[in-house]
Amino acid sequence: MVAGRISTGVPGLDIMLHGGLIPGRVYLVKGSPGTGKTTLAMHFAMAGVANGESVLYITLEEPAENIREDFGRMGFDVYHDEFTLIDATPTTEHYVLVEDFFETFAKNLNKLTESIKEQFRVKRYSRIVVDPITMLKLASKEEMDYRRAFLTFVKSMMRLRATVLITSELERTDIEEYLVSGVIEMKLLERDGKLMRAIKVTKFRGSGFDNVIRPYEITETGMVVHPDRTVP
Repeated sequence: MVAGRISTGVPGLDIMLHGGLIPGRVYLVKGSPGTGKTTLAMHFAMAGVANGESVLYITLEEPAENIREDFGRMGFDVYHDEFTLIDATPTTEHYVLVEDFFETFAKNLNKLTESIKEQFRVKRYSRIVVDPITMLKLASKEEMDYRRAFLTFVKSMMRLRATVLITSELERTDIEEYLVSGVIEMKLLERDGKLMRAIKVTKFRGSGFDNVIRPYEITETGMVVHPDRTVP
């Protein structure tokens, strides 16, 4: 690993990023459903845990029990003491069992920002995952309000000195791409009647990067990027 960089947890992607991510910044992973955004986010989280860091993972769509079950089966240490998984999905169960985590964390982007800052009063996290931010954008009534809220989110996360990975399923992520420090795009392509996965880095502020579209796979143990291959 290059000095001053942190691993994404995916060696091939680290190579594409010329050594990994620059810490203390916010990064966007975008792609359609099924591309493996959550898998990449989990690799990033577990790389932090393996490095002795405290990690905060906020899931806004997939229930926490599903995440623990699916990724536990793949060999990820999802019950580690330094891995805090907060389920902020809007399910009926939460309204009954947990003091409404959806309202606490995910009512809107400003609420999410304040809730993360509140978490930091209890514990210091060096990595944060928000997966996905899509629903918060869709829930925003005014685009200008969302733009202001997203700018506040980015500034707040940088003040916390956390490295943040957010995922999005939306193709149009103009304001997010403009404000974050890096953008990783994951795609499903059809080649000769078969689906192929392709990943590219479209922005990485403060560093050079591999701008070639590279193939990747989702295996039984996670994500594998092939930095020495090109997409046909």
